Order: sequence, then structure tokens, then C-alpha cells
Amino acid sequence: MGFFKMGAPRKFEHKYIYVDERKEKLDKIVNNAKRDLGMLPPEEVTYRDRIKGTFQGASTHLTRRKENGSRLKTPTLIVVLLICIFILHYLLTGSWSF
Repeated sequence: MGFFKMGAPRKFEHKYIYVDERKEKLDKIVNNAKRDLGMLPPEEVTYRDRIKGTFQGASTHLTRRKENGSRLKTPTLIVVLLICIFILHYLLTGSWSF
């Protein structure tokens, strides 16, 4: 039965409410500077960090879509819909005036 295609369920994505991204970024910069100076031991790279984003970076269509945001925007969709309505009205009535 190829008529109905079951879509994949959405993945769970938890966004934290009380997170200070600026503070985390500053802490990361400070820790990197301390590692460079030898004050902290070198950071061990985990398996997850090494492969994160590898598959998306390997495919060109995913990287283009991510960069361009190739979705139809709402104003564009409204304009296209209005043009289709005008064309349909012309085909049904034979005149452009309402």
C-alpha cells in the first residue's frame, strides 16, 4: 500500500529555560585559555563530540538547506495564493475585474 506514507515521529528536543549562554561561552573561553597555559589537563574528546554534525556536513543538500533556510516564508506564500485566486477567477469568469 503505497498510498499512505507514515512520517517519522518528531524527535524530543528539550530547551532549557534558565540557561545563560553568554556565561557558558565565557567559561569555555577561560577553560581553553587555562589549558593553553598548562593550568588544566588537556580535554579528552569524546566519541560523541567527534561525530556530531558529521553526517549533515557530508551531504550537500542538508548543508545548503541549513544555510539558506529553504522554506517558503509566509509573505511569499500569501502572494502565491493571491495570484492563484486571481488566475482561478479569470478562468471561471473570463474577466479580471471583481
